[in-house]
Amino acid sequence: MSVGAILLCAGVGRRLGLEVEKPLVPLNGRPLFAWSLEALERCDAIEGIVVVGPPRRLDEMLASCGIAAVKVVAWVEGGRERRDSVCKGLAALPRSYDLVVVHDCARVLVSPPLIARVVADAMTGGASIAAVPLEDTLKRGTLQRIDATVPRTGLWRAQTPQAFRRDWLEEAHAKTRGVATDDAMMVEACGHPVRITEGDALNFKVTSARDLALAAAWLAAPVP
Repeated sequence: MSVGAILLCAGVGRRLGLEVEKPLVPLNGRPLFAWSLEALERCDAIEGIVVVGPPRRLDEMLASCGIAAVKVVAWVEGGRERRDSVCKGLAALPRSYDLVVVHDCARVLVSPPLIARVVADAMTGGASIAAVPLEDTLKRGTLQRIDATVPRTGLWRAQTPQAFRRDWLEEAHAKTRGVATDDAMMVEACGHPVRITEGDALNFKVTSARDLALAAAWLAAPVP
């Protein structure tokens, strides 16, 4: 299978409390999106990449990237919702790619080996997502009262990258409606099996100023 990737970089990032779009937020000398783009570039399993960025900011992304984006086949503007941006990325990805990896640029600490494992599992089963098992005890209730303790067995926190047969992903976007928080949710709704590839706790999503500080500290730490 030929493997292409869609890097979603169209998020606004209001919770970061900054005026610039999230993909362009400075992070240790680079714009935030460049860290996950570099991981995709370094992963041997990925052959081509479409970067989906904020409207009217593609030139700025190109100018500030700071890495040799040799696998990038297209830079396209994102849509209003996440699923719109994925559809725009799919439209720009050449038809020669029959397995598609979708990754959120806000997961800046994703590693090339994790991407490769997700791709390998998707090649075997048709679809797979990175996820980590829940470790905390779960409570259902309010600040005033706990109503129940929820069993955590079999519960996972979904991450990206997520990889799918292209025809499954295209079918999912064509047939499903309503809000979907990730592509796996739509592929599942079409009846296709989706595997879980054990992810990495470091592959967290930067959504707040604290997350940004944690990512910056980890990237600046000496390599053991």
